[in-house]
Amino acid sequence: MKHPPNPANEELARRRAAAQAMGGEARLARKREAGALNARERIAALLDPHSFFEIGLLVHSDVPGMEDRTPADGKVGGIGAIAGRTVAVNADDATVLAGTGGRIGSRKSRALLKLAITKGYPYINLGEAGGARLPDIQGSDGLSSMTVGTSASLRCRQVPMVAAILGECFGSPSWYAAFADFVVQLKGSCMAVSGPRVLEIATGEKVSNEELGGWQLHAKTTGLVDRVGETEGQCFEIIREYLSYLPSHAGELPPVVAPEPAETAAPRQHKLATLVPTEVRRGYDMRALLRVLVDHGHFFELKPEFDRSAITALARLDGQTVGIIASNPLYSAGAMGPDACNKCTSFICLCDSFNIPLVFLHDTPGFFVSKAAEQRGMPGRIINFIEALALATVPKVAVVVRKSYGMAYGNLAGAGMGADFVFAWPGADISFMAPGVAVNVIAPTPASDDPAVLAAHAQRQAVLREELQAASTPWRAAGLGYLDDVIAPEDTRRVLIESLRVARGNRRGGLGEHRLAAWPTSF
Repeated sequence: MKHPPNPANEELARRRAAAQAMGGEARLARKREAGALNARERIAALLDPHSFFEIGLLVHSDVPGMEDRTPADGKVGGIGAIAGRTVAVNADDATVLAGTGGRIGSRKSRALLKLAITKGYPYINLGEAGGARLPDIQGSDGLSSMTVGTSASLRCRQVPMVAAILGECFGSPSWYAAFADFVVQLKGSCMAVSGPRVLEIATGEKVSNEELGGWQLHAKTTGLVDRVGETEGQCFEIIREYLSYLPSHAGELPPVVAPEPAETAAPRQHKLATLVPTEVRRGYDMRALLRVLVDHGHFFELKPEFDRSAITALARLDGQTVGIIASNPLYSAGAMGPDACNKCTSFICLCDSFNIPLVFLHDTPGFFVSKAAEQRGMPGRIINFIEALALATVPKVAVVVRKSYGMAYGNLAGAGMGADFVFAWPGADISFMAPGVAVNVIAPTPASDDPAVLAAHAQRQAVLREELQAASTPWRAAGLGYLDDVIAPEDTRRVLIESLRVARGNRRGGLGEHRLAAWPTSF
């Protein structure tokens, strides 16, 4: 039986089709020709198939005469799933007025973020937009109506927030990235406050997109980007993997997966004894050690290009998510500068906010000292690092692998810094400074040409060096209870798994108190 036409349904279908057509076929074709996905394609590529539930499809600009030119008001958003877990996702539609944020579309995006926070869903922003839209934001009423709402700034890390920089991102998508816990940037994209054209008009400065906010700037210099993708597909893979380590919200523990079987993990632990050179001045890549320790030899590094003297990574031990902060002697001998301090502080805040235990692996000569470091406020960066460590309430376990000198010993959760357990390998060297350096401070070479004086001095230095080296071994600290144990390298994985199990406890089961939730996400 044929039903008569329903004008209301026909009108609904027409409006939905117009909104889903986005900026029109010509603009969509230009995206395809540029090798880029459009906003809806991006959401489909990120989420589980057929899981997207769109919210606000029929909104449009409130500027008279702009209704038909602003489908969905340039923002596509809603609820979907990644690996079966519910997430909220918002994508800028660059085919609608260059993705600029209008009053209604921006309000829709903020409402989606508020929904994600309220309901406990991770929030993902897929950015490609030219900032706020004119004339929406112009004038006292326009600016007042378009100021950034409190949803993001009062988020307090209740849910994980992810941002992707997938094209030209000025204004709003840059703000979302600065708020986010994790940022991935596509090579060839740009993230900045304003674009080159605005910059030239305002200041006369001429720069390219790459110079202003390309991936190398943010991955290596500013540290605002956590990972970089060669393609959009790779960016989405990175997002999915990152979220696999995190809980959906701060009130639950991270997902637990099947642990690596002992028959594959145990045999490679014997490599640890030979991976680390006994000569403290010889470099090696700490990543090789991590690949021995963690499940399946796999870890997910954050900010890998930003001050490489420190490694910050998510991994699994016995199927449980852990956050790892490790010195890397391959770069600056593992001496951390101001950027490494910021990198570690940011990572501690992330892990503490989402109930991820922290593992610290020491092999550092201390903090990087230089005039340049002092000009960048090195004491303040060190103390921020210490403050974050002190406020963190997730389980914390530290292992001194080879050496740990000076203030850096404390910053990496050494004895007396609130770690649940502190261990050291038998050959570990722990002191205020390297014994060879301390000898020259305590007994500097005398200003004399007398062979007898110089010989006596050399003998004194030799005796002093031997005394200082003996004092720096872990035995005295272990004997006085400052270290919980001295462990064989090949036992490290087992000891970490067991100590973290104990540290999680029964009272809170590993849930932190989230004292760092309001710490700024950018530095």
